[in-house]
Amino acid sequence: MKDVTERFLRYVSVGTNSDPDAEGCPSTPRQLELGRMIAGELERIGLADVRQDEHGYVYGYLPGEGEGARLPAIGLIAHMDTSSSVPGDGIRASVVEYRGGEILLADGRTRITPAMFPDLEKLKGEELIVTDGRTLLGADDKAGVAEIVTACERLVSGDASHRPVAVAFTPDEEIGRGADLFDVAGFPAKEAYTVDGGPVGEIEFENFNAASFDLAVHGVNMHPGASKNLMKNAILMANEFISMLPPAEAPAHTEGYEGFYHVMSVSGDETLCRVEGLIRDHDRDSFESRKAFLSRLAEYLDGKWGKGRFELVMKDSYYNMKEKILPHFGLITGAEEAFRKEGVEPVRVPIRGGTDGARLSYEGLPCPNLSTGGYGFHSCVEFIPVSSLEKMTKVLMHIAGA
Repeated sequence: MKDVTERFLRYVSVGTNSDPDAEGCPSTPRQLELGRMIAGELERIGLADVRQDEHGYVYGYLPGEGEGARLPAIGLIAHMDTSSSVPGDGIRASVVEYRGGEILLADGRTRITPAMFPDLEKLKGEELIVTDGRTLLGADDKAGVAEIVTACERLVSGDASHRPVAVAFTPDEEIGRGADLFDVAGFPAKEAYTVDGGPVGEIEFENFNAASFDLAVHGVNMHPGASKNLMKNAILMANEFISMLPPAEAPAHTEGYEGFYHVMSVSGDETLCRVEGLIRDHDRDSFESRKAFLSRLAEYLDGKWGKGRFELVMKDSYYNMKEKILPHFGLITGAEEAFRKEGVEPVRVPIRGGTDGARLSYEGLPCPNLSTGGYGFHSCVEFIPVSSLEKMTKVLMHIAGA
């Protein structure tokens, strides 16, 4: 277990928060630093065609061995950046033995509890990698990176038959750009997996259809002492829009296949107020209905407050990969078999989000998502069992045919 754990700890020591406000790719320079580290390791391991392109994407190719060399290549993909919503620099990860109950982190106030993570009690006696409570850990998705690199290293050093493996490590997945500049045409595999999920055993090939919305509300400001029948306060007008969204269809009240509207940001003043948010639904027809509802709502309020007061822009982000995966369902059954070889009963789980794999599936590279073994992504209570890193490394080796 030591090799994959040490590799993971080395990777998380490089802070790689992506930046949604940056225009270049990668959006932050330390993603390049981590990419150079990974590329160097792939070369030392003995992979062929290792390169880091000008945008930070890292690629490599492991030729097949024995009878497996005649099989098509399988792709394994993970992302190098971490969420921009939680501090990710100066990560102080540690390995603790879990003895049950709550885990008090090193900051003295942050706790990981069974109430947060019901699986925790099943992990008694296990070693867990945790943060000090000040930053995220980065298992999303440096666990996936470490598992892929370690699986390749073990395949090279072993003598078992395996198929060719094409690997790729992407920047800026957390800000929705991980697939933007992916070299699909030059990638040696025609089918792949992203390794970017949660607890061990999860297989995800259904994800949200996703869109963003940006509402600009134009008000009319006046001196408050002389504004009767004249002021149109953009803040209150924007609040009216928000209040008309179905309250039970917010992220905090939905699960499974249930879609939602999510207000992420409100900013401005009486003259101009902006509301930014997300639209999500697994069902494509329901997704389109949600967008149509927002359009009608903006049109209604525009009619009420005066033409041109409400300007709504919506942009589709990605779509449910299911329809692209079903013709390649051997990817799912093959992954399930690999999990069972490691004594893990697989479970098919809908993603309440999206992955690089969803985008890549629509660009010609069918790409369901596999677990990494981590919990609590995008938070200071993120953790991963050491045993999960090991199990997922072995699962990937099974997928390659070893």
